[in-house]
Amino acid sequence: MDAFSYLSVLLSIILGLAITEVLKGYRALLLSRSRVVIYAPSLLWSALLLVFAAQFWWASFALVAHQQWSFASFGIILLQTVLLYMMSAIVLPDVPHAGALQLRDHYYREATPFFTISLMMLGASIAKDWMLNDRLPDATNLGFHAVFAVISITALSTRRPRVHEVIVGAMVLFVIAYITILFAHLR
Repeated sequence: MDAFSYLSVLLSIILGLAITEVLKGYRALLLSRSRVVIYAPSLLWSALLLVFAAQFWWASFALVAHQQWSFASFGIILLQTVLLYMMSAIVLPDVPHAGALQLRDHYYREATPFFTISLMMLGASIAKDWMLNDRLPDATNLGFHAVFAVISITALSTRRPRVHEVIVGAMVLFVIAYITILFAHLR
């Protein structure tokens, strides 16, 4: 077993847990649907997190060629994966056994940690490229990171529902472009 295959097991477990968190949230919402008031940004962000997990797993295949592993370089990749898990763990609420649940209330209660963690995840992503390749991500990838950072900072700076609705809609289009341009094929 090569080093990447060995190290990727733990990353895959954490990604699986992140996906499980979102899917468990969907299950809880579905089972409690008569008591849940849906809020589109919550559902769109949860779907985006599933895409992020799949994209992270897909992109990690490029690490198979990396030969010089250190605990620090593995640690930064592990940190990025853990941060993705944490976003997945808070994007949808635990559904109480009784009473109505407003997804909008949960969304705005968790917006600060959610978008703060997203900024931390972006920082870990940039640090990962630096630690593995001794350079920043290429200009296109770095540009996408900058746009994602602006989106997260904007979301942190306002609680206006219309802004958050536009942000998540823009993020859906942004992620489609990001994956299409940079990760459509295995490297």
